[in-house]
Amino acid sequence: MAEPQPSNLRGGADVEDETPAVPASVEDRKAAAALSSLDARNEDDEASTQKTHVDQEALGKAMSQLGVRDRENKEKGKGKEAEVRKKIRVDPADVSLIIEELELSKGKATELLKAYEGDAVRAMRAYVTASV
Repeated sequence: MAEPQPSNLRGGADVEDETPAVPASVEDRKAAAALSSLDARNEDDEASTQKTHVDQEALGKAMSQLGVRDRENKEKGKGKEAEVRKKIRVDPADVSLIIEELELSKGKATELLKAYEGDAVRAMRAYVTASV
């Protein structure tokens, strides 16, 4: 059997009859205002187009500066990382172990060991998990 419906519920209500609910919180009202401003047409299209163009230029400049800084930081980091790897001494027995077990060349085995600070177990685990 059907349950009784609340008295404020109307069956077959038209969309036009419904009044939009007023947002309860301040954040909801701000979000609703922002959304309605997106839907509203600007009377001053030229000013909005100019503002958008300026915003795009500023964004482009900021992104290009970030890209330059990012490249500079990477280049600095590569130099330091290469210096640290050169200073790490690896045991020849570990190199031969990796050559035999992983079937790598001597240079690749040495590079792998230097990347993991001479720890043969960590280097082999990382190589095996990366290739799976």
